[in-house]
Order: sequence, then structure tokens, then C-alpha cells
Amino acid sequence: MKQVAQNYRSGEISLVEVPVPACKRGGLVVRSLFSLVSMGTEAMKIHESKLSLVGKARARPDQVKKVMQSVSQQGAVATYKKVMNRLDSLTPLGYSLCGEVVEVGEGMDGYEVGQLVACGGNLHALHADFNWVPKNLCVPVPEGVGPAEASFATVGSIAMQGFRQSEAKLGETACVIGLGLLGQLMVQILRAAGVRVYGVDISEERCALAERLGAAKCGVPGTRNFDALSNAIGIATRGAGVDYVFLTAGGSSNQPVELAAELARDRARIVDIGKCSLDLPWKDYYEKELDVRFSRSYGPGRYDPSYEDDGVDYPIGYIRWTENRNMECFLDLLESKKIDLEPLITHVRPFDQAVETYEAVNKGELGGLGILFEYPAEAKFTRRIEVPAIASKGRAKGASVGLGVIGAGNYASTMILPHIKDRGDVRMIEVATATALSAANAQKKFGFERVSTDFEGLLEDTDIDAVMIMTRHHAHAAMVCKALAAGKAVFVEKPLAVSERQLAQVVETIRQTGNDRLMVGFNRRFAPALTGLKAEFGKPGGPLAFQLTVNAGPLENGSWYARSQQEGSRFVGEGCHFVDLASWWLESAPVKVFAAATPNDPDNLQVTMFHEDGSVSRIAYLTQGDPRYPKEVLEVFGEGSVARMDNYASTEVWRKGKRSKQNFRGVDKGQRHEVAAFIDAVKSGAPMPIGLESLVATTAATFAVTRSLGTGAAEPVAFTAEEQAFALDSGMDAAQ
Repeated sequence: MKQVAQNYRSGEISLVEVPVPACKRGGLVVRSLFSLVSMGTEAMKIHESKLSLVGKARARPDQVKKVMQSVSQQGAVATYKKVMNRLDSLTPLGYSLCGEVVEVGEGMDGYEVGQLVACGGNLHALHADFNWVPKNLCVPVPEGVGPAEASFATVGSIAMQGFRQSEAKLGETACVIGLGLLGQLMVQILRAAGVRVYGVDISEERCALAERLGAAKCGVPGTRNFDALSNAIGIATRGAGVDYVFLTAGGSSNQPVELAAELARDRARIVDIGKCSLDLPWKDYYEKELDVRFSRSYGPGRYDPSYEDDGVDYPIGYIRWTENRNMECFLDLLESKKIDLEPLITHVRPFDQAVETYEAVNKGELGGLGILFEYPAEAKFTRRIEVPAIASKGRAKGASVGLGVIGAGNYASTMILPHIKDRGDVRMIEVATATALSAANAQKKFGFERVSTDFEGLLEDTDIDAVMIMTRHHAHAAMVCKALAAGKAVFVEKPLAVSERQLAQVVETIRQTGNDRLMVGFNRRFAPALTGLKAEFGKPGGPLAFQLTVNAGPLENGSWYARSQQEGSRFVGEGCHFVDLASWWLESAPVKVFAAATPNDPDNLQVTMFHEDGSVSRIAYLTQGDPRYPKEVLEVFGEGSVARMDNYASTEVWRKGKRSKQNFRGVDKGQRHEVAAFIDAVKSGAPMPIGLESLVATTAATFAVTRSLGTGAAEPVAFTAEEQAFALDSGMDAAQ
């Protein structure tokens, strides 16, 4: 299939060939019929992409702050790689479309193949021949509403949410400032609700259109018709001013908020929907005690991953109008002919002319309000694409390991795959990802022969010897089991599993298949700073005290890491790194664990582990510190010596009153050496770099931490046959 993609670093827009997304549970695969080009949101994104790196930084100060925090913890080199990888990647465009259902995922009762649906979301309703759309971001299209009209449903829901934020009532008055597409829809929604509407815009043509669509009077600031508008508002409101002002304008001018204060009555409500300057004139807003409200996109549910991605609806008795129900309501208004979209559809372009269309928009050669892409009926449907310039029947020259990769996000693309790309002994056969553009990005950067959205098909390829799994945490265990059953050597990013039952399934798969060629991405034990420090400290001759402070910091709002019911706790997801590090340094597995967390944050915790040899390790995994403080500090005490590591930047050993110190350039956490060890083991048939018993013990220890937090007592780590059988039979794993 084809999809519109933009390189945010260069600003280049292209129409790329990508695989059709997989049909997952809780969603639909939809063949696009029409999609709407947003002259506001997409034009702004295109404009930002044309800026220099300094200009991009000025446009996104929030991202600059994150970069500076990353430099403090990860180092300049690693941060630079991550930033440039994000910038130099293909990103999608689009967020509003109408199409035909071609596949129905599990749990999507009420939908059927061939059904017409309207879809929304800037990660799902993209300018592409096919999209996978989750349950709460798609709605059936009523009979009598055409697909071109229905493709406006997402933008319509934005206007609906703005209207609901105003709490406007029958017989009241409103003014819409900014009569672009969103403003024209707002005018019609207000009229349908029995509200007298006025409008303001810098375009006389748009003012005339708004009056045609139901506005009582519109005007252009600084002209005679604006004076007429002011007079009309004065007469209609008996000199009081309008009850509501809707800001649907864009740009950097502060004129809209100043006009809002001028036209509004005492204690009126101002609703900001667009993206204009909001330097509120204090005196005007204070004297009228104006109520300023913001309207967040499509409505309740927006930016909530449990609602948008997982399909968890809000009960209608508590939240009447969600983003999904706003979309439904807009379509109902279309069906009842209370909204007229015909005058707003100014251009309909074939989808294969998407690049030329964006170029014309960017140059100012193509104006108007509603620009639609119309899609061909014969779009290619395939979930695996071979790249002709790279594909070859035999192995690459000198290659002895055929590699398949599942998942290619930012971490995989910056910290793992670059260390494999130029190895002559590895043939990059296939990359499979959940989203089509992720696969295309990985192919472009690392030269895979095939791209796909079908990981199970990847496992069937007999040329693939080894599989690397770098998806979100909840999917690891099931994919590991399938890859081991297919006879592959497996590298999986941490964690190996997010529940006892998942771990039991992995262990049982190894027992049944006899394939124990498994490695987990515990890279810290391969970090040069730590391998050198351990060698200098010497082999432990007795019990040691191991202390590691991890300044994990708070999560960003909306982070998938916070979805603990599905992805496991933060300690299960990341703390396993540090459990493995302690076991490796002490050369002894943990047998009992005690954990305690602060009452206000269960992820802000202290973990004490008791090891087989009598050593005690303490891991302070802290989420409430300054994010600019170094992330990891290690101290090991024993046998009259002290070893210390400061965030991979420096190490020191104290012995007999003397100190030896070593400084390192950059922050190297061992990924390159970890990858090399795995590939070498696959190639030679040697044992995996980390023993299976250690992998299981480390993972089981993270679950013991969770149990200890619940019981308040020390919990055993042992994962016995009885415990494994109980976990398999319990069926209580919500994270599968």
C-alpha cells in the first residue's frame, strides 16, 4: 500500500510503499475512501519541518527541555543519536478519514466487512490506503451520509468539543473569531443548537460564506462591515455583548483575544479551540471577569491510551460526550442536513497526487478550506514487501547469521541495530513492526531485505537463524515462545516477562522444544566501565555489600510505561537490569527479596536482595529526584576495598587508603558488546552469553519485589516446578 510520509528533518514529503498494518484485537483494518487534509495542523507541521535545527528548537521548547535532561543522564553522544534518529525518520500525516472495513479484529462486535466507517486519530486515521483503527476512534457512518462528508468527522468532533466547553444554551449569542474550516463548522453547530452566531475573519470571502451557512453577521476587523457587525451585536444583545466567543483562529497575532474581550459581555465565556497568541489583556479580562476555557481536541478520551488504544470506554452516565460520541453526533447532524459540507469541500485530489498537493499548499498555490484525497479501489494489499535493490536469493557475502527483527522503535534504532548494520557476518533479512512506517524507517537505515507487519510470517522463514524482539513489554513472552518453538535463537529486550504466568510459559516452551537459545537484553553487565571496574576490584572471595542508586525520574504524561496492568510495573520493566547487574557482579543469584515504597508512589522504592553466597545488594529505584541528576551510581564494599561507578562516566577503586580512578568519554552502557556477544554465540553455537538459570532468576526476583510490596515481608525468589505449574494454571494474567 501507499502512505504519505514526511521527513521532519528535511521537510520532504513522499508517497512511500509500505506493508498493510496487521489486524489486531480491538480494532478494524479500514480501506480509505477519502481523507481530509488539515490546512491548520498539517500545514503547521510542514512549516516546522522546514525550519533549521535552531528554529525547530524554538518552535518546541518542551522537547529541548527533555533533550537537556537526557544529556545529563545518558550523555551527549547517546542523546544526539536519539534526537537525530527521530528527526531523520519518516513520520505520518493525517487524522480524519472515511473508509470501508476490510478486516474485523477480535472484540469488535457490531462491525462487519464492507461497512462504512469514519475514523480519527493522528496515529491511526492516516493518509494511507489502509489503516488499523482502534475501537473508540471509529464510528459507523449513517445511511444518507456520503464517504466524502464522513471524512470530516474528526474535525467535526473538535468543533463539537469546543461547543460543549462553552455550555451554550438555546437563545444565547456567540461570536466565532476565525472562519477557516473549524470556524465554519462551529458556526453551523451553534446555529443547529439555536444560538445566534456572529463571525470575524480577515477574509471577506470567508465572512460571506459563514453568513451563507447561518451566521447572522460577519465582519473583517478595520473595515466598515466590522462596524456593522459591532452594531448588529449591540442591537441583538441590547448593548451587553455576546455570551460566548470561540477562538478558532491561528497565527501569532494577539488580535483575536483582544477582539474577544471587546465583543464579549460581562462574565462571558471565551473558548480557545485554535492555536493563536493568548497574551490576555489583563485589564479588559479582569474588569469583565471573563471565563477563559480551553477545548482539548476531540473530547474526553483524547490522549488517554487506555481509551484510544485499548478501547476502554467512559460510562455514559459519568461522561456523556467522549471523542467517539462527539464523532457520532457530528455524523447525525450531517444525516439530518443541519450541517452543509458541500461549500467547504474546495478540492478533491487523487491520492497518488498527494506530494504535488502538499507542495502546492506549502507554496500558497492551493487555498480553500476542505481538501480531500480520494483513494483508488485497487490499492495493493500485502503485509510483506521485498526491497528489490537489496534482496538476494543466497546469503550476503560472508554472512553466517540470518537475522529477523520484531519491533524497531527509537531504542532499537539508536542503541541496538546500528551495531549490527555493518557486520559482514549478518544478513539483515526482515524487520516486522506494528506500524508500517516504523518498518520503512528501519529498512531505510539498516538495509533489511524485507519489511512487514506480520511477525509470525517472519518466524516461518528458514533463512532466519536469529530473531531480535524489541517490542513493548507485554508482548515479549508470547513472541519469545513462538520464536523458540520455530527453532530460532532469540534476543529479547528486557523484560523477559511481565508476570509469573508469562515466565512459566517461557520456561515450559523451552522444556517442550529443547531450544534454550535465549538471551535477554541486560546490557549493563557488558558496559566497558563496569567490566573494567569489576576486573580491577577482583573476584569476590566472600560476601559483599552492593549498593546501586537509580535516579529513574518521573514518567512523562501518557507514557506507555505507566500502563502497569498491561506492561508490568516500572521495576519489572527496568529494574530487572539492576537485578541482573547485582547477580553478575556478585556471581550469586538472589534468593530472597524485601521491598518498600513511599506511600505516594509505589514505583519510588528501595529493594534489598539476599544472595546465595551471603552477599546483600540494595537497589534504590527512585522516581522523585531531579531528572538532571546522574541516573546510576554504584558502590560495592567488601574485603577492605570499595568500587564506585558514577553514571558510566568515571570509576574508582579504593584499596589500602589509595584510590585509582578512570574517566570515560561518553556514556557506554554496553549495547555494542551485548549485541556482539549474542551474534558470536549464534554464529559459533557457543552457549548464550547469559545462562538461562540467571535469566529466570532475575525475572522471578522482579516479581518477588511486587509481592513484597504487597505483603510487607521478605519474599522468596525461587521459581520451582510447583510455582511454575501454579502460574500456568492460574489464568490470572491480565498482561498476556
